[in-house]
Amino acid sequence: MSRTARLHRRDFLRLSGAGVLALAAARLARAAKDSDKPNIVFILADDLGYGDLSCYGQTKFSTPNIDRLAAEGVKFTDHYSGSTVCAPSRCCLMTGKHTGHAFIRGNKELRPEGQHPIPADTVTIAKLLKKAGYATGMFGKWGLGGPGTEGDPVKQGFDEFFGYNCQRHAHSYYVKYLWHNTKKVPLDGKTYSADLIASKARAFIRANKDKPFFCYIPTTVPHASLHVPEESAAAFRKKFPQFEEKIGRYAGPTIKNPAACFAGMVTRMDAEVGKILALLKELDLDRKTIVMFTSDNGPHLEGGHMPRFFNSNGPLKGHKRDLTEGGIRAPLLARWPGRIKPGRVSHHASAFWDMMPTFCHLAGFECPEETDGISMYPELTGCCAQEAHEYLYWEYWQRGGIIALRKGDWKAIRFGAAKNPDAPLKLYNLKDDLGETTDVAAKHPKIVAELGELMAKAHRPNAIWGPRGPKAPSPRKRA
Repeated sequence: MSRTARLHRRDFLRLSGAGVLALAAARLARAAKDSDKPNIVFILADDLGYGDLSCYGQTKFSTPNIDRLAAEGVKFTDHYSGSTVCAPSRCCLMTGKHTGHAFIRGNKELRPEGQHPIPADTVTIAKLLKKAGYATGMFGKWGLGGPGTEGDPVKQGFDEFFGYNCQRHAHSYYVKYLWHNTKKVPLDGKTYSADLIASKARAFIRANKDKPFFCYIPTTVPHASLHVPEESAAAFRKKFPQFEEKIGRYAGPTIKNPAACFAGMVTRMDAEVGKILALLKELDLDRKTIVMFTSDNGPHLEGGHMPRFFNSNGPLKGHKRDLTEGGIRAPLLARWPGRIKPGRVSHHASAFWDMMPTFCHLAGFECPEETDGISMYPELTGCCAQEAHEYLYWEYWQRGGIIALRKGDWKAIRFGAAKNPDAPLKLYNLKDDLGETTDVAAKHPKIVAELGELMAKAHRPNAIWGPRGPKAPSPRKRA
């Protein structure tokens, strides 16, 4: 990064919200030229498990286009989502804060449509990139503020939004309407929404090919109802005939053979990734664009999906709504021809809150907002040594309250924290026990004490989610 492109972070830490953005606008005039700024395409799958891509071990079907991102870029083995459910995970992504600091820490519904909104002065990735001269578009599922609220995506930095504002509405792929900015777009209930949303994302890329753009694609696949056009399911009905009489129910029309439909959904999504790569090639944007792909949490157990049959969580324990590795460890792939060495595998431990500083770095300026993230630019490009996290942290106040923290190879989990903030910690060594099968807390009391203290340090009280907060183990319990 050039010296003229660097921002003085200490100045920004004295400000928040609108103050950060105002100072960013003034300083970004001295940042890198538009021609030096890569386009950013960030694809976020919905409830896709760590083992649901063939480049991560899936054998029941293949994902050749997504695998290209690994073959032509870098594959991360130790990347984590923001949370184990949709809204807080997306809040961590957009704001660069883990769930101990983020405003949204759980799914909280609004009626008639939407989820609890992030505040108007929230500093988001989209706002920062927009100030940096990027066209910003979002195509898919939002979940951070209902239509017209202060959390609406068009009020949070996106020039264009098309898709589902509300997570509940996104449970079905055959709906009567979607949103385009602030306008409700009527549909016939027979159009496969994932296809329509993907086409809008490609149109945005084409329309903004002559300037830097941030295209955020939080697809709904393969969330909730296992809906897919029959052309994508047919071959898998023949492959998995044993499930043809099994019925999948969630929202919208029921389906037969959820195994065939799930495989059809993921492979259809894979084809859409291929279309994006082909479009970038056509527009001569290949070397000007970084494409990243990940998932918002672990695999779900809804609509008839059979994660055990597909080994959707790979070698990991747990699913969506768990803070064991299967609920929060996610695939992450990144491709940027000429800048990311192809075929690399990285074991760097990273998380959603790293995306804000990383995207700022890509755009040529230092992140002006105080975040829990660390730029992954060095690990992506190999330009220099990558800074490591002291620890990664999650809290989830449903299911009795669960808190988790990873430091190095150690992973601590506290269950039942809503009623008992001093509930004993379970401890796992991920290097020796990736499946979190053996609790070794009794053998390592000093490690338990250290990670408990870090948990207390990582939590800031939130009036909407959680009790007064987790506490470190008392001295008598550390013995």
